[in-house]
Amino acid sequence: MAFTEDGLRAKLSSLNETQDSISTVGQWILFHRRHADRIAQLWMQRVKESTPSKRLNLIYLANEITQTSKIRKKEEFLRAYEPIIAESTAAAYKGSPPEIQGKIRRVVEVWRQRVIFQTAIQTQIEQAIDEIDKTRSSRKPALGGSLFSSSSIPPELTPVAPLAISLQKADISTKPALATANQEYEKLTDPKNPIPSPPMHAAALAALVKKLNIAEGAVAESMKARQALITGLEKLLETNKATLATEEAQKISLVVRKKAIESRKVEIEDAILKGMSAAETNRISAAPLAVPAGVRSGGTSDALYERPKMEELTPPPMESFTPVGSPRADPVDDGFFPKPASNPVQPVVVSAPPGISAISATETAIAAAPGADLLSSLTRARADDGANGDAYGPSTHKKRKMSRSVAEDEFAAFAGDGDIDGIDADVGGLI
Repeated sequence: MAFTEDGLRAKLSSLNETQDSISTVGQWILFHRRHADRIAQLWMQRVKESTPSKRLNLIYLANEITQTSKIRKKEEFLRAYEPIIAESTAAAYKGSPPEIQGKIRRVVEVWRQRVIFQTAIQTQIEQAIDEIDKTRSSRKPALGGSLFSSSSIPPELTPVAPLAISLQKADISTKPALATANQEYEKLTDPKNPIPSPPMHAAALAALVKKLNIAEGAVAESMKARQALITGLEKLLETNKATLATEEAQKISLVVRKKAIESRKVEIEDAILKGMSAAETNRISAAPLAVPAGVRSGGTSDALYERPKMEELTPPPMESFTPVGSPRADPVDDGFFPKPASNPVQPVVVSAPPGISAISATETAIAAAPGADLLSSLTRARADDGANGDAYGPSTHKKRKMSRSVAEDEFAAFAGDGDIDGIDADVGGLI
């Protein structure tokens, strides 16, 4: 179908808010992109003449046309709409009810997120809407904020609301500038792309430097706005922490008071059940409530919120490595004998059995007493004294005189006590 202005007006008049209607008219207009400038002018004229609901449909149609042109990389309608889109959007926004204004804001937000128009054009659209909001008694949230939230801001967030709005506006300028700079950088530094002539290459590099400077400045402004918002949020956090501490103290005070009142109620009920007189019941009621110490009447607490006592970090002194009650070390051998015991063991003289070789009485007595060997070693001079062995008196050591073999001595020990008398001769021979 050939393009005619009457045919375009008819299609714009039949437009409704359904997706099928908007897509159908949008495809017809995109097919006639050679008449993009005239179509854009007739569209703006229709926006100014229509009712608020029809204006919203025309904004949806412009959104369909511009986004499809951006995806297909057909620049005709983008160039045709850029000079008129800010004025047309403001005309559709002005005088519309809040519900329709909110929907128009959502469309503008999509344009910003998807970078449909250039940054300057997008800024003009937002400023035009903000100017309309300033003239209203109940101002809407600034563009770039949450489009789905209510316009009312809680009093607690009032100090940080302007900081958040400034940050969002900074993001609006940062994202497209950063995207353009990165895109041009990748395009110019891609080895697959042919290198232009030196003059053209130098001009392209200079243009890229300007775009990188713009992106750098936008990012710096965004960082500054974000730091200001962080500072404001930290102050808001500290304020809320202090308020929370006060509320916790108030809650504890209320809990304590509630328990005291419940206890008093139980006492009065018990008094009624027991049949006490009114005077006795009144005496119970007049008694002071059992409120724990540390809870003030104003709702704060001293004892319950007292800082807990922390143990000192200094460790306790270490114990000595030598445990208590350990035996003392042996005395150093300085060449002298230790002092004899104060109560030495007295030797007991035991007569040798008959038939045994003669052994001195002293030796027999020492061997019979417990520990006699040790006592005898303490009373005799050491063998390694040499020439000085007689310094402590004459030696009392005597050697056993071995007149028979060891086997004969062992047999004599058994024979002396008569235990083997009367055994057979054969067994005696074996022994």
